[in-house]
Amino acid sequence: MSASKRVLIVDDEAPIREMIAVALEMAGYECMEADNANKAHALIVDDKPDMVLLDWMMPGASGIEFARRLRKEEATADIPIIMLTAKGDEDNKIKGLEAGVDDYITKPFSPRELVARLKTVLRRTTPKGIEEPVTVDGLTLDPISHRVTADDAPIELGPTEFRLLQFFMTHQDRAYSRGQLLDMVWGGNVYVEERTVDVHIRRLRKALGERHDYLVQTVRGTGYRFSSNVA
Repeated sequence: MSASKRVLIVDDEAPIREMIAVALEMAGYECMEADNANKAHALIVDDKPDMVLLDWMMPGASGIEFARRLRKEEATADIPIIMLTAKGDEDNKIKGLEAGVDDYITKPFSPRELVARLKTVLRRTTPKGIEEPVTVDGLTLDPISHRVTADDAPIELGPTEFRLLQFFMTHQDRAYSRGQLLDMVWGGNVYVEERTVDVHIRRLRKALGERHDYLVQTVRGTGYRFSSNVA
């Protein structure tokens, strides 16, 4: 892992920020810190970190509100976010995933677990593989510029939806189970639940719009397939 990868730690508790920073710096990461959403936003805009570790509970704007804000703004829409939270129940995880969070770590966690999860998310958000643009029925994905267009109009996708679409467009006309998609797109991250796939499929279809959402097809009893042939 390159030492140049920069991680922004956003937590209102200084001891937690310090503990995380020590663990990450020992693993070769460069760390920045903020104790609230406004400071964090300024750092993200100015310094463009590679990853944000974001606490759910903060004074002022909550972590979930801040995650939504980052996803809405073009300059920050693609930044990977891991949510740090004491809220371990499923409803809150789904809220976080709906807001565009890439992964979840429930406190208390070990530094080793944190570093492992962070590496997994960074690996997922820098996809290897195809370098040539792929076009299907007027929908074009360019992996080099990280852009998707529909009939030459730009489509805004979060990082997970981009990876999902990239996988689909390079593996057409075959049905994949949710478990297979987790392995291929999420990198076999055992912490992500299968219903997470459904959340991101729904967001991908919404982003593609009425013109292209037919390409992402539900295969009853199996999972999903990407095909320009109407099922």
